[in-house]
Amino acid sequence: MAEAISWQQTDAYAMDLEDIDVSRPELMQTDAHWAFFQRLREEDPVHYCKDSMFGPYWSITKFNDIMEIEKNHQDFSSDAGIVLGDRPEDFQTPNFIGMDPPKHDAQRKTVQGVVAPMNLAKLESTIRSRAAAILDSLPIGETFNWVDLVSIELTTQMLATIFDFPFDDRRKLTYWSDMATSGELAGGPTPEPVRRAALLECLETFTALRDQRQKEDIKPDLLSMLAHGKETQDMPPMEFLGNLVLLIVGGNDTTRNSISGGVYFLNQNPTEYNKLRADHALIPNMVSEIIRYQTPLAYMRRTALRDVEFSGKSIKAGDKLAMWYVSGNRDEEAIERPDDFLIDRERARHHLSFGFGVHRCMGNRLAEMQLRVLWEEIVQRFHTVEVVGDVERVQSSFVRGYSELPVRLHPV
Repeated sequence: MAEAISWQQTDAYAMDLEDIDVSRPELMQTDAHWAFFQRLREEDPVHYCKDSMFGPYWSITKFNDIMEIEKNHQDFSSDAGIVLGDRPEDFQTPNFIGMDPPKHDAQRKTVQGVVAPMNLAKLESTIRSRAAAILDSLPIGETFNWVDLVSIELTTQMLATIFDFPFDDRRKLTYWSDMATSGELAGGPTPEPVRRAALLECLETFTALRDQRQKEDIKPDLLSMLAHGKETQDMPPMEFLGNLVLLIVGGNDTTRNSISGGVYFLNQNPTEYNKLRADHALIPNMVSEIIRYQTPLAYMRRTALRDVEFSGKSIKAGDKLAMWYVSGNRDEEAIERPDDFLIDRERARHHLSFGFGVHRCMGNRLAEMQLRVLWEEIVQRFHTVEVVGDVERVQSSFVRGYSELPVRLHPV
């Protein structure tokens, strides 16, 4: 651990530029990454790290540069994976976020209906009743972990609904999501054999459910859509698993960590909490600001398909690039006062947390709705959700998440 501690305590401006490696998981886990990204944006916005736990890679750190890479799938591909760690040859799990058009478009279209506006409107009342039930069951006057009792519980209930997954087994979805994102490929602590075993259990469970759905009429849940979709019904098992993991993680990690992040940020910024108490109409805007400020997925990877000149740098075919959303969302050239959490920020939706272009997050409106509904229900019940202890973050350079957020509730 000595090396890790020295990194957390290192002055980002004191070390040689070429030695900076922002992919080190302990930087995010201790919230020590900000100064390193700031220096890269100022001095070397397209930065080459020649040695990391994931091998050499480029960092794209500025908002507009990230948008350029996102738009250019002729030169920069998702096909080799979306995390910096390379997938093992014997355990490939392709999915549509890790594909380029046109195959990406066909598979995405199959499941997009679940988050179509009409379906979202139907889901809203379900989300509201479940959010209300969760909040009404919380202990008053004692300390508890908000991550477990609220963030995980609400997102897992919604995932079970969207997949029409057996409700009593819903925490399996949380477990599989955690296993998928906490592997060594993403800088997490889960050994590869443990991760594989969990994902194969996920595949087995969902294959049985899919086989059942194929015998039934199509319904408006994700699994039924995958089971009946022309582009998805005959997927090979590992591709089916890849898409399952994508949809489970997409529906879990991002929303869950923004639910925790919102409580944490309001506690860090009491002036903003007072604004919220005074005007509940700020909630939709606040939700976008929470998602920007949290940036639940720190980056997405692309791989260069050919030699490319970009922003004065020579990127070679096969090179890995990390588009650091977490840095782009703090780029002062694109966002005014980016380091401030402002719930009444103008153009609050102007952020990179959902990606951009063909790979923009399919569930972005669902995520926003879940957060909005939850906060509408929170402010009716509680004057303050008070953070009363130290926050604990997960070990990952990919997911910016929380494992512990001790809180106490103060009713209205």
